[in-house]
Amino acid sequence: MARFFIALCLPILLLLVSGNLSNFALSAEPETGKQAKAGDSGIPPVPEGTPEQMLDYIRTIRQVAEQPASREEMMKSMQAIATATMTAADRALSQLKNSDDLFDEAATAKLQSLMMLSRLGDPDASSSLRTFAASLIEGPSPALATEAKRLLLVQEAQELFSKRDLTKAPAIIEQAGALLAANPDDTATAGLAMQLASAFEHMPGGESLSKQAYETFGPLFRKSTNESIQQMAESFQGTLRRLSLPGNPMEITGTLLNGKPFDQSTLTGKVVLVDFWATWCGPCIAEIPNVLEAYKKYSSKGFEVVGVSLDQDRDALEKFVTDKKIPWPILFENSEGSGWQHPLATYYGISGIPTVILIGKDGNVVSLNARGERLGELLAELFNNSSSTRGN
Repeated sequence: MARFFIALCLPILLLLVSGNLSNFALSAEPETGKQAKAGDSGIPPVPEGTPEQMLDYIRTIRQVAEQPASREEMMKSMQAIATATMTAADRALSQLKNSDDLFDEAATAKLQSLMMLSRLGDPDASSSLRTFAASLIEGPSPALATEAKRLLLVQEAQELFSKRDLTKAPAIIEQAGALLAANPDDTATAGLAMQLASAFEHMPGGESLSKQAYETFGPLFRKSTNESIQQMAESFQGTLRRLSLPGNPMEITGTLLNGKPFDQSTLTGKVVLVDFWATWCGPCIAEIPNVLEAYKKYSSKGFEVVGVSLDQDRDALEKFVTDKKIPWPILFENSEGSGWQHPLATYYGISGIPTVILIGKDGNVVSLNARGERLGELLAELFNNSSSTRGN
């Protein structure tokens, strides 16, 4: 089932590849500077001791870290925790063999700390991560080898997105697919695959790569015996349906606010903007003046807008439409279950709003992201208008 994220856009990449790693936010923006030390941010210094004591220390500092009051404090705390964790993990590993029971936990803690320090701008952490991960991939523990491969893949993906260089994207998709194929029930790898596909979709020029990712991961998800992963596979079908729309017709069905069924034949021969939105979505509301301006400029020439509301409160929606004098038809369905489940949104795998799809006069989709200035540019092209794309 589709999940709706109330945001203007998704972060470049949110990859939480294991339960323990949720203590470290991989979406943090890199910041260079002096490395934080244990003792900063209220974190006690790393003690000397046995492997058991080192791992107890790691668990403790992750649980008792103070809630930061600002972004700067958060970054400082994350760096201090990662630095202390890596030091403690190294002290534990120096006393362990790779066949010992505690080796995997200590090695995983070091891997995760190196990843976080790399994201925070530590110039040595990236190379150290690669070296350490490579040693684990060749080691005797399949679980550690998988974790190492996954984190290396995360690192490659983060570098790709930060540089906005998509040339290595097909290889990353292939690697993620191979990792998932090795264990279709691994929720961490499945989550990584899901985030990759979504991140490509929301990156300029990444639609075809996202489609490739969904086509690669979908069949593997369906092989899983894990129910949550199987549900991801179901949502992929709608997403692939949407990503396949450019150059093809879009089916628009639903019920108007007045309770009557929507008749798509009324759109024949028109340029149509299909806007998935909601009154509780700030970016959706911010885009309305732009759409109103385009509507005023082109409606007489055959431009129409169809709003697909993901609201749950009909009365609030009707009041908003009346107060804002929205002139185009709005599709609305009474919510069932968990809400936000408009059938058309589910059918096309809408994962974030606003999502705006532009259809040409021939009925075929022109763009999956006709927002802001891009909407004006596209309409000018479609209506053979060489003048300014902004209304007077």
